[in-house]
Amino acid sequence: MLKKLYDKSKIRFAVAWIIAYCVLMSAGDSLSAMVGIEKSVTLAVGLLLSAALPIFLQKHNLLKTYGLCRSKASARSMLYYLPVLLMLSANLWYGVTFNYGIVETVLYILSMFCVGFLEEVVFRGLLFNAMREDGLKTAVIVSSVTFGIGHIINLFNGSGAELLPNLLQIVYATAAGFMFVMMYLKTDSLIGCIAAHGLFNAISIFANESNVTQGRQILTCVLLTVITGAYASYLARTMKGREND
Repeated sequence: MLKKLYDKSKIRFAVAWIIAYCVLMSAGDSLSAMVGIEKSVTLAVGLLLSAALPIFLQKHNLLKTYGLCRSKASARSMLYYLPVLLMLSANLWYGVTFNYGIVETVLYILSMFCVGFLEEVVFRGLLFNAMREDGLKTAVIVSSVTFGIGHIINLFNGSGAELLPNLLQIVYATAAGFMFVMMYLKTDSLIGCIAAHGLFNAISIFANESNVTQGRQILTCVLLTVITGAYASYLARTMKGREND
């Protein structure tokens, strides 16, 4: 069934995975809240999806096609990923604390790595590659914007997200999506994107939210947008002319 959908329309296949990911992971968050153990059900759902997708890709020899392979670019050509490392530190800029117990912290971290894996493979792998056949620029824009806007689901999935932080997240997530697309184009690999995405999400468990004022939220959004946007633009310039529109 999945192969028939894939062969019929790669875009529909990607959209189907996006919908399944959003619905099932949100349901996992809601059920975790009902159980009373943060990310307990979410992790189970995430692990299931994180196993199912690569199994499908491996079965049909598509792992390399969708970036599940080694990078083809040197660390030097990627500025040793220093802008990415700076982005990863953002959740710790205003202090470090333990927000949950050991069990819930471990569940949260593991589930965030599942999120990083799934979102990169789905948005940067499936959706972007399906669209780039009809135009690279359009694919870059759609992949970046849909990735950013997709975070609005946090307002409705029971995660407790507030309006302003969520809107700011959409802004810098769009810029981060642009950065991840450029990293993928430069390296032909999603491994770096998956690692960075998963780590950024996982580290958030240690953020000291009590020190984060509204002004600091806005400042963080601006800095993350500038850092990721500038890095993406740099990578785009280094590849100028490599691919036609």
